[in-house]
Amino acid sequence: MSRISNIELIELGDREDEKSSPWSSTILLMKLTTSDGFVGYGEAPTTLMTLSVFNQMKEIRRILKNKDPTEIEANLRDIYKDSFYMPVSIETTSAYSAFEIASMDLFGKMYGLPIYKMLGGKINKKIRAYSNGWYADCIEPEDFVKKSKQILKQGISGLKFDPFGSNFDTINSQSIKNAENIVGLMKKESKGIDLMIEFHGRFNANNAIKAAQPLQKFNPLFMEEPVHPDQFEGLLRFRNVIKSPIALGERVLSRSLFLKYLLNNIVDIIQPDVTNCRGISEAKKIAELADLFGIEVAFHNAFGPIQTAATLNIDLTIPNFLIQESFELSWPKWKKKLLTSGYSLEDGYFTMNNKPGLGIKINEKVLEEYKIKGKMELFDSNAPSWVVKDTFKSKK
Repeated sequence: MSRISNIELIELGDREDEKSSPWSSTILLMKLTTSDGFVGYGEAPTTLMTLSVFNQMKEIRRILKNKDPTEIEANLRDIYKDSFYMPVSIETTSAYSAFEIASMDLFGKMYGLPIYKMLGGKINKKIRAYSNGWYADCIEPEDFVKKSKQILKQGISGLKFDPFGSNFDTINSQSIKNAENIVGLMKKESKGIDLMIEFHGRFNANNAIKAAQPLQKFNPLFMEEPVHPDQFEGLLRFRNVIKSPIALGERVLSRSLFLKYLLNNIVDIIQPDVTNCRGISEAKKIAELADLFGIEVAFHNAFGPIQTAATLNIDLTIPNFLIQESFELSWPKWKKKLLTSGYSLEDGYFTMNNKPGLGIKINEKVLEEYKIKGKMELFDSNAPSWVVKDTFKSKK
């Protein structure tokens, strides 16, 4: 029987080459090697928690070394049992997600199947992408339009962006007007393009409603995380006033935690993150749950190419797929070079190869050249780590 003989934890990064966002300056990988020589890779998210997730990955290694990687449900049950705070600890679910993704990669390689085949096969032949991270340094409406044109030339037909500058919790009338001008000019200059408004969960309900009201007329594909994520009742009030579709889910860690949003008819599109919701198996189950409610899925995908490969393997198999987030066009060069093969993004659509497991091949030179140890993401006391670079500023 194949067993996990080695679990290697790898931190990669290059602070100097990061052009999109601070959270993207590091990547955490988990490399599993089996007793019979198979190798699988997983990835964990890092948003201002690189070291805490890395330490949780050490705990995962301690508990699950020597396990059978194909026993996906049993291994999850062991972590659920041994990790007291797992259901609500993003550090633990993130660390486990890396293990589960790597296990699924191994599973597919051991049996010669792409993961999407293991999940039931393709429903979708190619995956429509939208671009995020493209609007670094954008403050004025004209800044957004100029930058967006560079992305649209590459065939992208959907753009997500945050037009709210340095506002947090509350927003004044001048900033609301500036956001309206940004979205309005983008709508005018990007005909036929789906626009998605990113709120980043930054507002209380009253101010989220004020910010959203003038933006409804531009018919965004969705408004993402309009209200602080812990203010469920506030989101209900937002829902009762604002008629634009609501999307959320990158901070919701399991299908049981998604259920209350679905039962309360509070969301139109869900956005699970395969690197923090316990991995591929749970992400697929979340999508199936949403399908029972007629809810579409647009997976959150803001980190690295292993996350993207894992997410695409699910996208291909779900009937309620909507659109896929992509930072590829804003990645630094080292991140673009991490895979030598796996998937491609052309003319606004992702396609996958038919190789076993995740379908990827790792560039070992990048692993060596960009390996770092004990580093946190960049920190700027004037801007939160979750914003796109140099956008947490107000119009003068």
